[in-house]
Amino acid sequence: MKHHPEIAIIDPNTLSCMGLEALLEEIIPMATIRVFHSFGELVDDTPDMYAHYFVSAQIYFEHTAFFRERRPRAIVLAGGENLPQLSGVLTLNIYQSQKELIKSILQLHQHGHQGGKHPHAESTDTHDLSAREIEVLKLITKGLINKEIADKLNISLTTIISHRKNITEKLGIKSVSGLTVYAVMNGYIEADSI
Repeated sequence: MKHHPEIAIIDPNTLSCMGLEALLEEIIPMATIRVFHSFGELVDDTPDMYAHYFVSAQIYFEHTAFFRERRPRAIVLAGGENLPQLSGVLTLNIYQSQKELIKSILQLHQHGHQGGKHPHAESTDTHDLSAREIEVLKLITKGLINKEIADKLNISLTTIISHRKNITEKLGIKSVSGLTVYAVMNGYIEADSI
């Protein structure tokens, strides 16, 4: 049985919610993401069912007791140079580029799940990528195009295209950023090397 984490975004800013929701859907396609524009909406739902809470700094500070009990699942959305320095509280700088945001979210994921291993990892299906597919995946995450990968591995362009097709079919992930996230979450590459 596959584990489908549920993630809550609690932020009154509709655009921030939409952007973060789209990013999380790309990074964690198997997750169910719910958006709440107020703390009251979250409480009216089933607030303890979520694996993670991405919460605006304002709502976090107004309801600190609730979120402190749920550390390290609570991630405070903070902006710019004025990131709050909170003891033991995970923060995400929302004023970063998309690439940096993805990297930060992956690092938060690794921190929250003991080095990248998800607590439910043993219950998820394995995707059984071949050793060659893993090599191709690593090179894709480094930004190489098909021809460059073929040259580097001394195999034909047709074979690389076939490997990429197999990888995307096995994983159900089509975007390079999604494949990069998969590679980091499964220990094929380090988040710092992106």
